[in-house]
Amino acid sequence: MFIPIGDDNSTRRSLPLVTWALVAANAYVWFLELSKGEAFLASYAAIPYEITTGTDLLATKYLPIGGTYTPIHNGPGPSPVQLTLLTSMFMHGSWMHIIGNMVYLLIFGDQIEDRLGKLRFLLFYLVAGISAGLAQVWATPLSVLPCVGASGAIAGVLGAYLILYPRNAVRVLIFQSVVRLPAVIVLGMWGFMQVAGHLGTPGEQGGVAYMAHIGGFIVGLVTSVFIRLSIKRRSRRARSLQW
Repeated sequence: MFIPIGDDNSTRRSLPLVTWALVAANAYVWFLELSKGEAFLASYAAIPYEITTGTDLLATKYLPIGGTYTPIHNGPGPSPVQLTLLTSMFMHGSWMHIIGNMVYLLIFGDQIEDRLGKLRFLLFYLVAGISAGLAQVWATPLSVLPCVGASGAIAGVLGAYLILYPRNAVRVLIFQSVVRLPAVIVLGMWGFMQVAGHLGTPGEQGGVAYMAHIGGFIVGLVTSVFIRLSIKRRSRRARSLQW
């Protein structure tokens, strides 16, 4: 058991209003899922086959999952169907799925929001999530399994945190003990686990969209590298103007 439960927020300068709003939006959509049932999830989940072909699947598909044929009920979704790359970011498959994602978002999202600013953080979050969905579509372009979850967008947040706050202390629950570890270890290990999971469960096995996690993480890493370079250039320019 290796679960982050908090981090050092002593340098945060503002309230993470966008992070809280994203958590509220995910919670709202989750309760819509509970009330409207499987048809609602199937309509607004991202299905790689729909996105690559532009076809909105309506018929029920039976797929071999766990040794048995499981019905996947499809329903009419948004138009164009590629909009499910956005809607699926706010949907989840279980209580543990949404709770785990929201814990990660609350722990790590506030610092990135504080660094980027509220509007830019929201844009970054959405771009990371959509990019993560496209990475999963690229990996399994003909899959008809619904893909849901904020994990890809949150993976982008984790990638940015790794670059921008590598030495920040993160409290981690390891079995029955809480220890403080630098973010570079915690998030580096998370990234390694995603790659290992993808290599160990190729295709659609395991029920986890590892390629979406990897895609979002890479977007976060690359974006934050450019942010750090931009900050350094501005710092050097400001020093050069001093007499």
